[in-house]
Amino acid sequence: PLEKLVQKLLADELSLESVLCSYLEEAMKVHQEVNCLTDFLDECEEQLQALKKLKKSERGLLYGVPISLKDVYDCMGHDSTCGLAQFLEKPAAKDGVIVKVLKAQGAIPFVKTNISQTLLSFDCSNPIYGQTLNPQNLKKTSGGSSGGEGALLAKGGSILGMGTDTGGSIRIPASFCGACGIRVTGYRLSNSGVASAVKGRKAVVTVAGPLAWDVESLALCLRALLSEHMHRLDPTVPFLPFREEVYSSNRPLRIGYYESDGFTQPSPSMARAVKLTSRLLRDAGHQVIPFSVPRTEYAFFHLYIGSLLADGGASLLEKLKGDIVDPSMKNTVTSLRLPNSLKRFLAWIWKYFVSVGSDDLCQSHLSRLPLFLQEYQQEFIAKWRSLDLDVLLSPALDPAFYVGYPAKVQASSFYLGLYNLLNFPAGVVPVTTVTPQDEKELAFYRGYYRDHVDKSFQEAVRGSVGLSVAVQCIALPWEEELCLRFMKEVETLVKSKMEPK
Repeated sequence: PLEKLVQKLLADELSLESVLCSYLEEAMKVHQEVNCLTDFLDECEEQLQALKKLKKSERGLLYGVPISLKDVYDCMGHDSTCGLAQFLEKPAAKDGVIVKVLKAQGAIPFVKTNISQTLLSFDCSNPIYGQTLNPQNLKKTSGGSSGGEGALLAKGGSILGMGTDTGGSIRIPASFCGACGIRVTGYRLSNSGVASAVKGRKAVVTVAGPLAWDVESLALCLRALLSEHMHRLDPTVPFLPFREEVYSSNRPLRIGYYESDGFTQPSPSMARAVKLTSRLLRDAGHQVIPFSVPRTEYAFFHLYIGSLLADGGASLLEKLKGDIVDPSMKNTVTSLRLPNSLKRFLAWIWKYFVSVGSDDLCQSHLSRLPLFLQEYQQEFIAKWRSLDLDVLLSPALDPAFYVGYPAKVQASSFYLGLYNLLNFPAGVVPVTTVTPQDEKELAFYRGYYRDHVDKSFQEAVRGSVGLSVAVQCIALPWEEELCLRFMKEVETLVKSKMEPK
C-alpha cells in the first residue's frame, strides 16, 4: 500500500492535501474507538505547502506520506512525555534526527501516538492519556510500549509509523494488532532526539524502527532513513546504505526455527504459527533446521533484567517519585521497593519474580555484566554458525492479552526481548489467526512451572478466536536487509496460501 501511494503522489495522481486530510480524519475516528493518539502535529500543513513547491527531481522517497510517531520522537514545539506527567509542558526545542530525515525524504509527521508509562511495560497505558485498546478486541491491550502505533496502523489511521523497541516494544504491538514491525541493530538508526524515561542504559539499548501494514513498506522506510543525511546529522551512526541486492535476492535460505524457548510455554496459536510457517518455507525449497535457545533462564534473569535495571531500579523509582504510577506499572514498582532479602527469597520460590536490586546483582555481577553479555552473544552466534544458518524463525508473543495482564506475566515477553539482549535485528509478520481449536487446546495449558503466573498467561490469551498471530524473523547484527527479505518471504508464502485457487 505505501509503495503504491508514493507512486501516485510522485505522479501527481493524488493531491497531498487529499491524502493528509484523509489520514487525519481516519486517525481521529480510530482514536475515538481505541484511544491511541497523544498529539496532533499542526505544523504538518506548513510542511505540506513546502513540499508542493519542490521540483519533481527534489522529491524524496516518502514524498507526501503522512507518518505517525510514537510519543518519544522530538518534534519542535511538542512534548515527548514517556507517559510521565513531569515531562508535560516541556516542548522539544528542535526536531530529532529521525524526524529531520523523514521530513527531508518528504514524509509528513501528522500525529503522535500513545505509549506505556516509562516505556518499560508491554501494556499501553499511562496516567496522562489513559489506556489504548486493541482494535481487534476492545477488551484486549494493543501491546506496548509502541501500542498507539500498533492500534492506529491496524485500524487504518496511519500507513506508516515509527516506534522504538527496548524489549519488544515495536514487535509486541505489531503482533497483537496484526501489523508488521522491525527492530534494527542498535546504533544503525539515530537515537538523538528520542526521549527516554531512564537514560544511560548501555547493554540493552533502545532502538528505533518502523511499523506498517506490510514488509515492503518497512523496507521503503528503511531505504529512506539509511541515508548519508542521517550520518551527517548524527556522526555516531555509521553510514550503511540499504543493501538492495540482499533484500531482493531469491536464493534459498537455511533457516533455524524453534517453537518454544523452554522458559515460557507458548500458547497453542504461537506454536502452531511456527509449525505452519516452517512447513511453508520447507515446501518452498528452503532448508529448515531445529534450533534451541541456550540457557534461557540465565539470559533472562542474570543478563536481561540485570541490564535493564542494573541499579536495582533506583533510577526508575527516582523518575517515578512524585509522579502518578500507572496501574500497569504498580507490580514492577512494588517489587523494586521490597527489601533485597525478600526479593532473593521470592526469586527462589517464584521463577517470574523480577529479582533485581539485590546486593549480589548490583555489586558483584554488575561490574562484569558487559563481559557476561559478550560471552552469551558469542555462545549464541557460535551455535547459529555451527548450523550454518542464514536466519532464525521463532514465536512472537500472541495472541493479544487482556488489559492489565502484561504486568502479571512480564517474562513472557522474553521471546522478543532476547534479541534486544543479543542486539540482533528482528521483525514480526502476521501469519494466521487464533482458531476455535487453539482455544480448545488452551484449556489444557499448564505452563512449564505450573505456577500462578503460568495460570495468568493462560487467562491473558483466552477469548481470542479471530485475533492475529505473528511469527518472529531474526538475523545476525547489521543484517536488516536479510531480516526483511526473510520477512517478505514469509509474508508472500502466507498470502499465497490464503488466496483461493
